[in-house]
Amino acid sequence: MALCLGQVFSKDKTFRPRKRFEPGTQRFELYKKAQASLKSGLDLRKVVQLPEGENINDWIAVHVVDFFNRINLIYGTMSEFCTERSCPIMSGGLRYEYRWQDGDDYKKPTKLPALKYMNLLMDWIESLINNEDIFPTRVGVPFPKNFQQVCKKMLSRLFRVFVHVYIHHFDSICNMGAEAHINTCYKHYYYFISEFNLIDHSELEPLLLCHL
Repeated sequence: MALCLGQVFSKDKTFRPRKRFEPGTQRFELYKKAQASLKSGLDLRKVVQLPEGENINDWIAVHVVDFFNRINLIYGTMSEFCTERSCPIMSGGLRYEYRWQDGDDYKKPTKLPALKYMNLLMDWIESLINNEDIFPTRVGVPFPKNFQQVCKKMLSRLFRVFVHVYIHHFDSICNMGAEAHINTCYKHYYYFISEFNLIDHSELEPLLLCHL
């Protein structure tokens, strides 16, 4: 029998506190609307569609933060099974290897253990989410012109977490009774990035055979 989400993903296993939306802001209201749609049992293809009259960048920002929280929670739970010994390379099976590059500490694509890659990824995304020049929170402050490009890169890298977890740790997921929750999260993510064309098709290849 599958466990509830709170039982499967205990908070003390996450890498960092959840990022939250400030009550009273437009983004908080959009977040509540998105969560209500998810809980209503609507088709996920419809849930991800931009609500009438809403700004697409606000909608994308809300989902990027939400996916960051959810995927961070998933990997935080799986991290006890993903060690430098079990996963010395960040990969998705034998065909796909992901190397880390951030332009600062890692100026060239660098081969890293999966756990190290994930920690750097979460730190990198958190720093972008907290950057007011990229994710402005003040009323009337516009998004930067390259906002969607930045989000595409963030979502592309987050997708690699799904790839690694599904291909290398799915047995552990099933043993925990968490597969239904992770599958739903993945479907939500997949339909969202497909709706707004936020990831190159080539990035999706490792999981294209997964049932949606």
